[in-house]
Amino acid sequence: MSIPVVGDRVVQAAVKIVLEPIFEAQFLPCSFGFRPKRSTHDALQVLVDESWRGNRWVVETDIANWFSAIGHEKLMAAVEERVSDQGMLKLLRAVLRAGVMAGGSVRREVTGAAQGGPLSPLLCNVYLHRLDRAWDTNAHGVLVRYCDDLVVMCRSRRQAEAALARLVVLLGELGLEVKESKTRIVHLVEGGKGVDFLGFHNRLVRGWTPRSAHLVFLARWPSRKAVQHARDRIRSITARHRMLLPTEHIVGELNLFLRGWAGYFRYGNSALLFGQIRNYALSRLALLLSKRGNRRHAWGWGMAQVLASPDHLGLISLDGIVVPPRPFRTWKG
Repeated sequence: MSIPVVGDRVVQAAVKIVLEPIFEAQFLPCSFGFRPKRSTHDALQVLVDESWRGNRWVVETDIANWFSAIGHEKLMAAVEERVSDQGMLKLLRAVLRAGVMAGGSVRREVTGAAQGGPLSPLLCNVYLHRLDRAWDTNAHGVLVRYCDDLVVMCRSRRQAEAALARLVVLLGELGLEVKESKTRIVHLVEGGKGVDFLGFHNRLVRGWTPRSAHLVFLARWPSRKAVQHARDRIRSITARHRMLLPTEHIVGELNLFLRGWAGYFRYGNSALLFGQIRNYALSRLALLLSKRGNRRHAWGWGMAQVLASPDHLGLISLDGIVVPPRPFRTWKG
């Protein structure tokens, strides 16, 4: 990843303000990434809706080395389909040619876009719009694209295999290729495998209440990678070298992280994992208190201090905030 300096970021942000409305008018509904009034949860809702319709063969993949593989000339050709102002085109070429400082010298590439720049997501969508408009939903299934992450919901294995072959061809025409390690076809069945997409693990399950026991639907909860990230972050906040910091400071940092993490993952069937993550935070807090009290082998003493507090030392609760997804309903509930 290359992050432009502040001046370049300001210029890129200004260019984005000018160009985004122009291209937004032509972008298709299958594209969700980094677009106004569209979010990851909008993309995830399509998976819920399509699985309910019976499209339960899923092609999942993403594009290999997207930000470094894109050809400048092909990208500019895509931009020129909608933009003819020579000053703007000259500025865009300058942005693409801006080098990367490495080892004390500037390296200028003929391919790629600065991944850390404000303009890069828009350029990604402009370039991959060619994929979107070439996609035939009736023949190859429902495409869901979030920048360079792609999922296709299909009716059958045969259609899924055809969809994957079509993706390979279309991306090849753009000078891109799928990432083999993240490409597979999954059949969503009760008790079968699931699909990781945009931080969530999506899996077909049967209802667990008397009123829903006859229903099979696509549920989602934080993926293993997302859960591990949460545990790692909690562990770093409560690390031994931070033992002398005030408890209020540690709890404040934990709450800040948990609010953000749970704010994203609350729109899913995440209650069980929320409980586990909060219990892990309580456990780490108790361990920190036991070390601070020079009671290295008395974790129970630290936990007793936490539980003795009416509000668990101020650690926020994650109970009751989950909004399970429903087919054909807004994801906000």
